[in-house]
Amino acid sequence: MPVRTTDSSVSGRGRGMGLGLALLSAVAFGGSGVAAKPLIEAGLDPLHVVWLRVAGAALVMLPLAVRHRALVRRRPKLLAGFGLLAVAGVQACYFAALSRIPVGVALLIEYLAPALVLGWVRFVQKRPVTRAAAVGVVLAVGGLACVVEVWSGLGFDVLGLLLALGAACCQVGYFVLSDQGSDAGDEAPDPLGVIAYGLLVGAAVLTVVARPWSMDWSVLGGTASMDGRAVPAVVLLVWIVLVATVVAYVTGVVSVRRLSPQVAGVVACLEAVIATVLAWVLLGEHLSAPQIAGGAIVLVGAFIAQSSTPSKGSGQPVASGGPEKALSRRGTSA
Repeated sequence: MPVRTTDSSVSGRGRGMGLGLALLSAVAFGGSGVAAKPLIEAGLDPLHVVWLRVAGAALVMLPLAVRHRALVRRRPKLLAGFGLLAVAGVQACYFAALSRIPVGVALLIEYLAPALVLGWVRFVQKRPVTRAAAVGVVLAVGGLACVVEVWSGLGFDVLGLLLALGAACCQVGYFVLSDQGSDAGDEAPDPLGVIAYGLLVGAAVLTVVARPWSMDWSVLGGTASMDGRAVPAVVLLVWIVLVATVVAYVTGVVSVRRLSPQVAGVVACLEAVIATVLAWVLLGEHLSAPQIAGGAIVLVGAFIAQSSTPSKGSGQPVASGGPEKALSRRGTSA
């Protein structure tokens, strides 16, 4: 007898796949710092590294932009918003904040985004939010404060804090816009097309901000030091472009479609934990006891948030995620 596949088992597999993609995205995004820092220490300006990252990824995704060119006519606001907020906005605001406040403080404020996503969904979209999702956000933010050791740099700079908050708001845009059209069935915008055009828009904006024509291009032909080990600068750049940007954005956007913006947002908090661990392993930056404890708390918060389920009579709280979506399998240009 054929085995019948129930809706719950299909939904469970989709959710499991979404969680796996969210974790992969967090690992990919988290690996950007350990590759970017040696390039910066070798002589590249931080904004130039950001421009190389986004422009290189946009070039890689260009064939997909051509394939999904109909999106420019169908969803121009979505593409512009994703490029301005999810790509250029997050990067520009975060790096500008770093010039005025400590890294730990900037990271903590930026990763208030999951809490802001819950607020957006609950009070703007008027949709219910599960208690587990809220508890997961609180734990994740508290654990993140320990991971970045926020108490070690509590300098008060109003503009720096506002810039970091701007990065958090732009990250909210990343999660919300990634979910756009997830309930539209076959009419949903293909995530690969959205990412491709978002990177193109982001690269155009960052070109004006970073002014790459003033970059010291010779750095890319040499080597960079990674905890005393010489690594070709171009290898680090390829990692940043292909893994920390292309893979990170693709898996991140698809995970939001399979989970929900706020659940994926809480899992994304693991990015800071992963970045800290990778810096420990690859750059020799040792972890303190509070950082290890904070990482464990973030893991618990992410687990609680992703394990939340719809409560009866609630009209499917947003923390449960939407219907499973896959990448477009049609040979269309949209």
